[in-house]
Amino acid sequence: MIKELQEQVHTLIEKALEDIKQASSSQELQDLRVNYTGKKGELTKISKKMKDLDKEEKPQLGQFINQFHTKFNEAFDLKQKQIAQEELQAQLAKETIDVTLPGRIQSQGVRHILTQTREELEDLFLGMGYQIIEGPEVELDTYNFERMNLPRNHPARDMQDTFYISEEVLLRTHTSPVQARTLEQHNFEKDGPLKMVSPGKVFRRDTDDATHSHQFHQMEGLVVAPRITLADLKGTLLQFAKAFFGEEREIRLRPSFFSFTEPSVEVDVSCFKCGGEGCSICKQTGWIEVLGAGIVHPNVLEMSGVDAERYSGFAFGVGIDRVAMLKYNIDDIRHFYQNDLRFLNQFKGGQN
Repeated sequence: MIKELQEQVHTLIEKALEDIKQASSSQELQDLRVNYTGKKGELTKISKKMKDLDKEEKPQLGQFINQFHTKFNEAFDLKQKQIAQEELQAQLAKETIDVTLPGRIQSQGVRHILTQTREELEDLFLGMGYQIIEGPEVELDTYNFERMNLPRNHPARDMQDTFYISEEVLLRTHTSPVQARTLEQHNFEKDGPLKMVSPGKVFRRDTDDATHSHQFHQMEGLVVAPRITLADLKGTLLQFAKAFFGEEREIRLRPSFFSFTEPSVEVDVSCFKCGGEGCSICKQTGWIEVLGAGIVHPNVLEMSGVDAERYSGFAFGVGIDRVAMLKYNIDDIRHFYQNDLRFLNQFKGGQN
């Protein structure tokens, strides 16, 4: 029986060495170890028959089994190193970066042109000593209209028809309500004169076309102090025009009507395209209308608790969309809201 078992071990080692030689992966190699030397492996089956041998025959079979382990482990370790090297080379080849290809350009975003324009205006007025105050976009009729000297059923309300949430709550039509809210909270005795701008989004039930939108952006300014005159307003707006549109610009004031200012004016700036000679931009007049302004109506001051006998002020409203269109020669306000990168990427020169 010993001869037969020795022959089985000899045959098994030859088969195991050949299988190891043919193995092509680490997993396949591990499977061979289990099949040959595991608890249920081929060698274990032969080892269990040792109990049936005579005492002097057991060492002889043990010697053959040890030879099996020695040859198997040597071949296994050598093949394992070879396969590991091959798998590493295959992985490196798969993950190789072709440095001859051009790199992928990561596009860098920029602030929207309206945001850039708003921040440019904010910086301009901050430099003139103004504070920036924001307010709610969903507003009360009281602040949006009545505090602006527009009582219920006033015909001027028709020009600012808006979106109503209820009879008293609406989407604001201008940023003037922020001025009313600030006036009633400002302590002139303690804090001194008020100089503020209120930028933000406003809404009106308007037809969308090249120059109108149901939503747009405004920045309104307000200065209240003793003895404020129209000359103060003109000086401020002239400084604004020169800083924003160019040092060569001039302005002119034309009489107009706004319920919350008296007197009221439309403000034109000399055409920055033709220098005042007349062109298609200024419709051959040499002037471009840019904003409305005026001396704050005494009723507006009194309704906010400000003594109109002691204090006066001026106010102005700048359409951020409008001045951006003028400055950058944009022909359609809808471009601002269509998220077309072909349009927006033209303004990467602004603040990032």
